[in-house]
Amino acid sequence: MNISNLLVLQFSPYFAVPVAAVIGLVLGSFYNVCIYRYVAEVPMNKPRRSFCPACSHTLSWFENIPLISYWVLGGRCRHCGARISPRYVLVEFVSMAWAAALAFKMGLSLPWLVFMVFGGLFIVGSFIDFAIYILPDRVTIGGTVLALVIKGLFGWAALKTALLGALLGGGIFWLLQQVYRIVRKEEGLGTGDVKLLFCIGALVGPLGLPFTVLSASITALMASIIYMRLPGSRGMRTRIPFGPFLCLGAMLQILVGREVLAWYLTFY
Repeated sequence: MNISNLLVLQFSPYFAVPVAAVIGLVLGSFYNVCIYRYVAEVPMNKPRRSFCPACSHTLSWFENIPLISYWVLGGRCRHCGARISPRYVLVEFVSMAWAAALAFKMGLSLPWLVFMVFGGLFIVGSFIDFAIYILPDRVTIGGTVLALVIKGLFGWAALKTALLGALLGGGIFWLLQQVYRIVRKEEGLGTGDVKLLFCIGALVGPLGLPFTVLSASITALMASIIYMRLPGSRGMRTRIPFGPFLCLGAMLQILVGREVLAWYLTFY
């Protein structure tokens, strides 16, 4: 197969999307390991193989097949019968959908690889935030440094745009955090969210921030309304992390942000 044929396959949705989906599933399984071990404070390298959180039995390869194993096992451990959290399936599905959607938009290209890395950070950070209301510095600060390094490879103009985006995203929300703290005498926006916005701002740039924040706010509001109506919720006092919705907003900006902006400008 010559290079031209490889390039055609690389950007063909009939090839790129299925391949990306499989890669996304495999990565989703790894993301689950990262999420569980961070929340449970279990070292990443001990034990090396996956295990049941309830009985600690080491899982066989056929119990670790993304999506499929959960359904085959009926959502329960084969050894002790303990219920397996549906979060594992959700993480794998989100990872698969992200990889496939990116491949449909840009093929199996270098940008696809870069955004896959940041998508992984966003997915892991989001589910950790949902679980324990913490956004790890490895995700926020590490993501910011990585975004600036990557943008710096494309020259000073790209790096300058990334720096401006980081300062606007993180700086404005840091200011809002301080004002809210002074006025309400309580935390409104977590420091992790502010750090996350430094990362997102560096990644999407200043022009990508409005759509990102707007998308995050709308989806967070919709989720809050639904969640507050669930049995056992605390109503207006219900605590819902904002970080996952900021991550979702950034991912939507990467996928459709420019298209939405172009559509919006047709009205003017």
